[in-house]
Amino acid sequence: MLVTGCGAPDTSGSQEAVVIPEARPDAVNDRFARLALTCVHKEYPNKISHVLNDAGDARPPSELTPAFYGCFDWHSSVHGHWLLARILKTDPQSPMKPAILAALDRSFTKENIAAELEYIEGEGRKGFERPYGTAWLLQLVAELDESDDPKLKAWRETLRPLEEKIVAETQAWLPKLAYPIRLGTHNQSAFAFGLMLDYARRTGNAAFEKQLADKALEFHRADVNCPLAYEPSGEDFLSPCLMEADLMRRVMPQADYAAWLARFLPQIPADGSTGWLKPGEVRDPTDGKLVHLDGVNLSRAWAMEGIASALPKDDARIPALLATAKLHADSGLKAVSDKNYEGSHWLGSFATYLTTKRGIGGS
Repeated sequence: MLVTGCGAPDTSGSQEAVVIPEARPDAVNDRFARLALTCVHKEYPNKISHVLNDAGDARPPSELTPAFYGCFDWHSSVHGHWLLARILKTDPQSPMKPAILAALDRSFTKENIAAELEYIEGEGRKGFERPYGTAWLLQLVAELDESDDPKLKAWRETLRPLEEKIVAETQAWLPKLAYPIRLGTHNQSAFAFGLMLDYARRTGNAAFEKQLADKALEFHRADVNCPLAYEPSGEDFLSPCLMEADLMRRVMPQADYAAWLARFLPQIPADGSTGWLKPGEVRDPTDGKLVHLDGVNLSRAWAMEGIASALPKDDARIPALLATAKLHADSGLKAVSDKNYEGSHWLGSFATYLTTKRGIGGS
């Protein structure tokens, strides 16, 4: 029986057990890997976003999307798999490695990915998990693409049909998207564009990269005075203002970006202070919506680090950005635990993206 999270056995298949080792003392990556390992094949509880075209579509998640059915929802399963692939690269001596390899080997089969592709090609599913889940799928592909390991390269090829479908659908969608999506949750366009740009550059897809960069500039080049005081909304896990700034660093020359940032976020102080942006407060970590604010602290932290990385080294705003990022990181990382599945099924991915500095060229 497969070892799963929250003490619940996985009864979705007859696969052999995956033994998850104990975490090394003070090894945060081990803790995050354990969170993903305990949920990527944990089918229930599950929240699916599913268009039923007929009675035959009333099936369990593991039959509908057999690669990405765990971790409560499709997108969390995808970035849980990304987390595991990321740990293989950033911590090759991890004691979690055998369990990670076994888990990914179970998910990344040609049959499973063919079924995933068939699912998203179903009627009424053109916008399935767009743009958040699809951006994470492309980030997963980019992670595998970076590896020299033959096994990871093979998995990357296994995912290629699903990847190509998602890229094609996204390229068809972008010209139709007349306005940016400025939410602090899944539909936000700035966060997704950032992950997709990183993927396009990694895989050498110049046409997709140009399309994303042009759309980012079309949407945001003239933006000024982002209302940071309105953040966070009560269910945010992404900052609309900071994620936009983190996107724009990817598409503007340094001098232009520094000047744009002054117009867009004039609130960033030049004295190194942190009072301009306080971490979000979670009053009930068992509430699946309210716990989003632990995620906003983590994603704000990586966004501020990314923004700082794109400024001239003598820019007076860097100390405030980094000090405030640390406050948010400390708050967010402290909240990542296995106590409540409402947060544990996804926060480890956000924590890993932050601690491994994925968005700013972390190796």
